[in-house]
This record gives sequence, structure tokens and C-alpha cells, in this order.
Amino acid sequence: MNVFYEEDGSFKVAAVMSEQSGSLQVESISGKRSKVKLANVLLRFENPIVNFMEEANSEARNLDVPFLWECSGEDEFGFEDLAKEYYGKSPSPIQSSAVLITLHSAPVYFYRKGKGHYKAAPEETLKAALAAIEKKRIQAEKVAGFVEALRNHQLPEELRLKLDMLMYEPDKNSMEWKALDQAAMEMNESPIRILAQTGAISSFHDYHLGAFLREYFPKGTDFPDCEFEFNFHDLPVSSAEAFSIDDSTTTEIDDALSVQSGADGHVRVGIHIAVPAMGIQPGSDLDRIAMHRLSTVYMPGNKITMLPESVVSPFSLNEGGMKPVLSLYLEVGDDFTIVRRETRLEMVNIVANLRHDSLEPYFNENTLSEDNGHPYWEKLIFLFNLAEALEKARGKYDPTRPAQIDYNFYVVDGKVSIVPRRRGSPMDKLVAELMIEANSQWGLMLAENKIPGIYRAQNGGKVYMTSQAEPHQGLGVAQYAWHTSPLRRAVDLINQRQILSILRHERPAYPEGSDELKTHMRNFELAYNAYNEFQSRMERYWCLQYLIQENITEIGATLWRENLVRLDGIPIITKITNLPELPSGKHLVVDIKEIDTLQLEINCKFKSFDETVTEDTSV
Repeated sequence: MNVFYEEDGSFKVAAVMSEQSGSLQVESISGKRSKVKLANVLLRFENPIVNFMEEANSEARNLDVPFLWECSGEDEFGFEDLAKEYYGKSPSPIQSSAVLITLHSAPVYFYRKGKGHYKAAPEETLKAALAAIEKKRIQAEKVAGFVEALRNHQLPEELRLKLDMLMYEPDKNSMEWKALDQAAMEMNESPIRILAQTGAISSFHDYHLGAFLREYFPKGTDFPDCEFEFNFHDLPVSSAEAFSIDDSTTTEIDDALSVQSGADGHVRVGIHIAVPAMGIQPGSDLDRIAMHRLSTVYMPGNKITMLPESVVSPFSLNEGGMKPVLSLYLEVGDDFTIVRRETRLEMVNIVANLRHDSLEPYFNENTLSEDNGHPYWEKLIFLFNLAEALEKARGKYDPTRPAQIDYNFYVVDGKVSIVPRRRGSPMDKLVAELMIEANSQWGLMLAENKIPGIYRAQNGGKVYMTSQAEPHQGLGVAQYAWHTSPLRRAVDLINQRQILSILRHERPAYPEGSDELKTHMRNFELAYNAYNEFQSRMERYWCLQYLIQENITEIGATLWRENLVRLDGIPIITKITNLPELPSGKHLVVDIKEIDTLQLEINCKFKSFDETVTEDTSV
């Protein structure tokens, strides 16, 4: 006696060796013996088991499944009954087994109802299921065609119409994405690289920019029409003549400085900040724009301003006229100590906008000891000496500390120039120290008047934002609240509103316990970090583009740590392969093997030591 039975979802045959209560001991064609439950036995037969399954499967392949479905009726049935109906006679074990194999392999047509029992799918359900199967088949054929086209670096029109989705927000259930993903796996490339190979990405720069805009400016960067009113006529007029110091690309000029002779031989230094809070009322359309954007977005060769030009222009401290400002005046003694401070809301005459590139040759580390004829040299040298005194007062003055290098990017007609700038240079220190002074003192003013503001604090090395006045250990000040860039940062605009409420003796825009202020603070921190990350990403793009543009295949580098090096002249840190074990600060020469501006990658290999350069101990 032999049996046809089911085990682990498949059908098998074996010879019966013995039978016990509820089970059989059987032996397969290979001679393996096993125990089979009687509940799993579907058919007993006398035929030899050799070639039984091959013949049953061969017979099953010849069966007409739709005809079987038509023969099955609406009621539940056993496979042997259907085999009799189909063959029109007493079927052989192989024929019965073939019917069972067919039923089991056609779940769309037949629903399993128990041991050897099935029920035909209702006609409407079957039609829908078959239509779905046909749709999948057609889609599978399309996907295969898409994959073949992608492998040949061709972009099917259906994929071209879905480029935005494929590049930025893949719908992994779509056949377009499935085709791209399959092609990427088969070609061992990233999906975005596959698209690039088809010519779908005309500009890698625009691809990176598009990813950012899609997330943070989905409706575009244009401003809606907004109206606002401001009245400066009732402000007192300062006797100071102010000048600004900015990069040549700066268009939102937030801050300016002035130097005047004061009483008792003291010098009166003015720190003058643009005051857009006078024209942008809380809850207005302009306010909603500022609190949505939260900051100007910077990138080489371009920027997305926080405020529209129609608002920036009246408040930006452009030379050639009177401008409304929030001024912090410092009365400075002979030893550069600050004798008195005063905050005023006023009009000031902006007489000059000095630019880094034209000022630096006249005002640098080598021009501090002698007047070189620049019309602002005397004022600049006084402000520089004051800046050093303020730095010493903060406990941060260290002339032995290596200067950190920053980089300015200038992009004209797709060509980039990258200009190093030493942080802590006389120009840089002068402006930075006076802005720290203003941000610290106005933060103190808020705290003393119990008016909430948004502060930046540092404790234990961690920098964070808070609505309470807390020390900033890194800067060495008791409190630090941004006020000096209100045209470019929403936090500064918020804090400026609070200062104005003190000067005007008005209820603050954000009273104690304001949930709105805390919400703006949290939103700003998230946006500011995202914008900075995007700026770094675009700077990396332009660094790589610069290497291509200048055809640089070999470059100096300084070992930062382990296998990471900092390339000379551009702000890029990258891994180096085949690097011997070396101390940090060692200067090297590396070969540039490959540059990928799409995925922002660079492949460099160690070439040699550069014995002509002293090791960089500032790494």
C-alpha cells in the first residue's frame, strides 16, 4: 500500500511500512523512513511510487483550470469528486492527484476549505482577481522594459514624468521606482546615479538645491504681496556718522558703527542695528513670513532672504542717508574700559559701507602700528583696540591661539572662487567683539527688566537656546541674546521687539510665560540647523566643482585624525586610502582620483609627505 500525502505545503508519495493509531510509518523512494499523520494522507493507492509524482505533475500541466472551475459548481467539493466529474469515469490515482495538484496551485480559482476540499471562487471575485493578475503581468513587463532602457542609459517617458518623485520622495510601491531600484541593484549603482546616466539631471547643482527647496520652500521662494507701514519722523536724530563693515556680497546690512569724541576726554562708540521691528507688527502678514522662514538661507552665489526686498530696503543700513536704528552707546575711557552704556532708538546717518575686499589691504595685522592714509584708519584702530580690551575682559584673549580659517565663496556665471579669511583678523575681531558686547548687554537689559527673550547659552560644552538668561561659557559672558541681525534672523527680530517695549514703556510682544515665544524658539533652532547643513552641503559642492574647474589632480592636505585629512585652500575634510600611521598635523600630498559632484564624494589617495611644510599643530 502506498500513500499520497501533504507535508509542509507540498505533496509527496511513500510506501506504507506499518500503520498505528493516527499515523503511518512510511518509506520514500530514496529509502528515508518517516512518520506521517493520518490526517495528512489524501489518497491511498497500489500503483508503484516510482515516477508517480512526475506523472501526476505532468498530467496536472495538461489540465484546463478554467474548465475545472466551470465543472466545480458553487458548493464545496472534494478533489476526488471533481476528478470524477472532470474525467467522466473513475479516475486513476495519478489523475486524482493531478486534479488535487491543480486545485492547490490555483488559489485564485479555488479556495481551500479543508483536507482535500475546495470551493470555487465566485464569478465576480474571480474576474476581479484575474484582472489584477493581468494588470500585474503588464506592469511586470513594463518594469522589465524600463529596467532594460535604464541599463542602456535611456529614460522612458513614464519615468521622465515622475522625475520629481524618483529623485526626492520615492514612492516605493510605484512601478517607476521599482524599475529604477531594480536597475540600480543590477548595475550596482545608486538610483540617483542611474538617473544621471540617462541625462535626467541636467544640473547637479540644481538637483541639490531642488532637494532643499522641495522640503523647506515647496511653494517657491517668491514673497506674496504684503503691505506695511512705518513712521520714523518722531525719532530723535543722532549726531553720529556711522559706517558698516561687511563682505562685498552682503545686501542686508544690519549693523554699523560710529566713533565720536565724548565728554571728559572719553570716546563715544556707537553700535547701530537696523530696526525692522518698527515696521513688522506681530501677527501681521510680514510677521508670518518671517516666522515661517525664520532666517535668511545662505549658499555660495545665492541666498534666500528672510524678508522681501521691499522691507529690507527701508531698514538696511545702506550708505547715503538717515536710517532708523537701535543704538547701544559705549562711553570708553582712556584705558578702553567702558564707563557708561546707553540704549537709544533714533535716526543715524550712514555715511559709508566698507567692504572686506577693499578694506583689508589697508587694515590688517601689518597696518595696525601706523596710519596708512585710509579715511577710517583712526576710527578702525580705536575700535580694534577696544575690541581687544573687550576680549580680555571676557577672558578670551589669547594671542598664541592659531587663527581659524573661514572661506568666502564667490560664484559668477558658474565659476567659483574660494577666498580664505582668517577668523580673528583685525576686521573680524573688531566687528565680532562689538556685536558680542551688544548681544550681551541687551540680553542683560531684558533680564533686568524681567522681559523674556531668546538666549543662546553654553554649559559643559553644549550650546543651546533658552528663554532664560544663562551664561555662555564659550564666549565668557553672563548672558547672550541675538539682537544684531534682525533683517536676517527671526530670533533677533523677536528680541528687538522686546527691547523696544522697554524703551517705549509698552507691554512686551511676548509676555512672561509666552508659549508663542517658545514655539518660535524651537522652530528657529530646527530651521537654523537645517539651513546651516544645507549651506555646508552647497559649499562642499562648490569645493568639488572648484577642483574640477581648476583641473587639480594633486593637492596638499593636513592629517586631522586617523585617516581623515583637511585639504589645503578649501573647507573639505575627507578620508584617505592607503594612509600610513602618522601623527595629527602632518602635512601630506594626495592624489585626487575621482570627484563626484552628484553624491558629493571625493576619492583621494596618499602620495607622499610634504617635507617643505611645517606640521600644523592647530589641527
